[in-house]
Amino acid sequence: MFVVWGILGLSFLVFFHELGHFVAARIFGVQVEAFSVGMGPVLLHRTYKGTDYRLSLIPIGGYCAMKGEQDYQKALDSNSSVIEADSDSFYGINPFKRALIGFAGPLFNLLFAFIAFTIIALTGYTYYSAGTTVTMADEAFENAYSAAHEAGLCSGDTIIALDGNEISAFNEIGSYVSLHGEKEILVTVLRDGKKLDFPVTPFFSKDDAAYLLGVVADSDSVYAHTVKPKHIFAAFAEAFVRTGTFLSVTVKSIAILFKGIDLTQTLSGPVRITTMLGTAVSEGFSEGVKSGIVSTLEWLSLISVSLFFTNLLPIPVLDGSLILFALLEGVTRRKMPPKVLYYIQMVGIVLIAALFAFVLFCDIKSFIH
Repeated sequence: MFVVWGILGLSFLVFFHELGHFVAARIFGVQVEAFSVGMGPVLLHRTYKGTDYRLSLIPIGGYCAMKGEQDYQKALDSNSSVIEADSDSFYGINPFKRALIGFAGPLFNLLFAFIAFTIIALTGYTYYSAGTTVTMADEAFENAYSAAHEAGLCSGDTIIALDGNEISAFNEIGSYVSLHGEKEILVTVLRDGKKLDFPVTPFFSKDDAAYLLGVVADSDSVYAHTVKPKHIFAAFAEAFVRTGTFLSVTVKSIAILFKGIDLTQTLSGPVRITTMLGTAVSEGFSEGVKSGIVSTLEWLSLISVSLFFTNLLPIPVLDGSLILFALLEGVTRRKMPPKVLYYIQMVGIVLIAALFAFVLFCDIKSFIH
């Protein structure tokens, strides 16, 4: 069942992404020929104002087919050096508007995260986490290193603040450290009733592919943490901060990929993402409906923010490439020759196929091990 939840969750994010393209295309006068929920053979459809709205057989994502998206192919077939396009087609509009249509898909992914975090803040929730009483990693595991221990922390200390920001759950430590990377952190602890401050510089662990302080949670200190519902403006503020935090962590995670880590252990493809999402949703609902909804929204938000960033990469076929070429055309006032556009698209397809094959290999390897 968890696989079904995972597939449905990812499909919804793809659908919401395509909805962004659809809305922007409508705003800028581009005819949307078809908008489908799902892929493959069409089960049901209805045409309204020139758009064929479809429900397709395979419940994976969807698509937004705009008029003239393949006009460059027609230009190639007719040996034309320019793309001839109607005024209501994708290549017939101002290139800056085309760039905005390309940006709208990723923007809707970011918008989804904001909406989801707003809902979570409005409803409130309860989560379980270890407390902040810690054990030094080098005392808990053989051949482990602890920057915190080296800086003066001891097993049994209770971490109560990081850089003056109060914390109450162990998972907040990892979140804060991942956000700040190798920047020195002032760790405030409670020891024998006294508050003590220790400046600690996190270290990078290739095995964990993350920056760490080198502390582990006290296994006997698991508590329920209740977050009370917030009013609408406070919910908006929290959603804005959490969306920004997720985006920052995503960018830093990309940078970590170039630190010599084992990519096959770190990268997640569609199989592993679907499994993790489905498992999180199933476990969340096993604790209650509200817990399940919160868990689902948080995981979908994390993936959605990742999709926002990934789709803006200037890789041919992705939205980032479309945006870049449209902006170049707008600035230089020169249309890209169809043949050049075709070869760029082919390179993009090869790159995406190779990347997909690699992350699929990573997924299979992770399940084997």
